Amino acid sequence: MATAAIPVSKWSWAPPRTQAISLDADTSLVERCLSGNDAAWEDMVKLHTRRVYAICYRFTNSEAEAQDLAQDVFIRVFKNLKSFRAGEGSFSVWLTRLTRNLLIDHYRRTKLDRITESLEDQVSVLEEKTAAMSKTDGMLAGREASEILQAGLQKLSPELRETVILRDLEELEYREIAEILNVPEGTVKSRLNRGRAELARVLKRWKVCGARVSG
Repeated sequence: MATAAIPVSKWSWAPPRTQAISLDADTSLVERCLSGNDAAWEDMVKLHTRRVYAICYRFTNSEAEAQDLAQDVFIRVFKNLKSFRAGEGSFSVWLTRLTRNLLIDHYRRTKLDRITESLEDQVSVLEEKTAAMSKTDGMLAGREASEILQAGLQKLSPELRETVILRDLEELEYREIAEILNVPEGTVKSRLNRGRAELARVLKRWKVCGARVSG
């Protein structure tokens, strides 16, 4: 594979145009990248940036960290693309597994920093917001709900958080999640149930009305 750097100046963080990406199209794109086609690298970043960024943001709850990590993901893709085997699974699953592994590495590196930080101020703000909400609607909507969900996800352990993100937010199949996490489907379902239950308990403690996670 050519070692020319990915043209970072052309990376775009705007959502790509909606389009169906077939397995054949992804395979063809990978082959073009491996042949040293710079335009193919740009196409790959544009096509997959939105999803990679979304996973990073859901895991970190930080736009700045998510952008940095998403760029790191594509740098890692550039270095490791030769290890992708089309016959062993889809490129999307391979990319998600790579993203997940990078996020876990990041989590471990920054664990000590997080231990020394307090979340009390954030929790207090959330409690003030949710206490002021109508108790008759039983629902939250829009940006406020998203912010509260994001904060709730940060209270889950990494293994529960990533499972909830991949299933309920990224809407992957159990089979795909099992492949990404390298665990049996039964373990995926168990972690998902525990993650949903814990997230519901967190939201309930914050007085979010009708706290409930997808079944």
